[in-house]
Amino acid sequence: MCPELFKIGPFTVYSYGLMLGIAFIVASYLLSLEFKRKGIHPDLASEVTFLALIFGIIGAKLFHLFDEWDAFLQDPIGEAFSPGGLVWYGGFLVALIAVYINSRRRNLPFLVLGDAAAPSLAIGYGIGRIGCHLSGDGDYGIPTNLPWGVDYSNGTYPPSYAFRGTEIAKNFPNGIVPDNTPLHPTPIYEFLLGVIIFFILWRMRKKVDVHGKIFMMFLILHGTARFLVEFIRINPKILLGLSEAQLISIILVAGGIIGLNYLRLNPGLVEFDPKQIKYTPKKK
Repeated sequence: MCPELFKIGPFTVYSYGLMLGIAFIVASYLLSLEFKRKGIHPDLASEVTFLALIFGIIGAKLFHLFDEWDAFLQDPIGEAFSPGGLVWYGGFLVALIAVYINSRRRNLPFLVLGDAAAPSLAIGYGIGRIGCHLSGDGDYGIPTNLPWGVDYSNGTYPPSYAFRGTEIAKNFPNGIVPDNTPLHPTPIYEFLLGVIIFFILWRMRKKVDVHGKIFMMFLILHGTARFLVEFIRINPKILLGLSEAQLISIILVAGGIIGLNYLRLNPGLVEFDPKQIKYTPKKK
């Protein structure tokens, strides 16, 4: 694990922050390519990405504070402004709302935007998970004997703390999981799944003639992938033996299936004319 990559004077470059930045740069570039292909000015992709970045971080932090409410009450300033503690689904949902509102302001049909952004979301998520892996921030999985099990002892959230009080810890001496215990590298699994989903959606994008279908497929594929990976992650189960992320994944998958069916019954639901978009690029 390598939470801190290097220092430049008083500034420290963290692996998670760097990978998060790369994720947004790659996603913005791919979105600009799709906008250009659809006849939308590619500069609008930067605006969408900026909104997703700002509101995504806000949402991810807010959901983390809700999940760690007791810790937040004990140290509200420290918890609110700590560099760690970001919940993906919180960021995704809040960013989605912000981007939706902006798409209405720009007169850009949200489903058209969603189709263009879906491949970017998939690969951006995967790249971000590489940051989680390098920082060892607790997104790893349960102990494993598989040859690719990873030692996260040098991460920012060591296993001895992450597994404290869990059923898994009861299987170890004194109820403590040693920090060097090999664990499932679930961030790597999610990266690989993100790459696979990206290529599926990227190949689909020129073959689909119904606006919204690619976005619905993203909801189904991403939701399914996250639901399955959660079975070997350490997140607490809150309902019916499922974690919070799994419950949200079920909602996303259900929404994608319902959406696909609705689009099938109403293929002309979205009418799109790039000339109707309210966006004037700044002169360079």
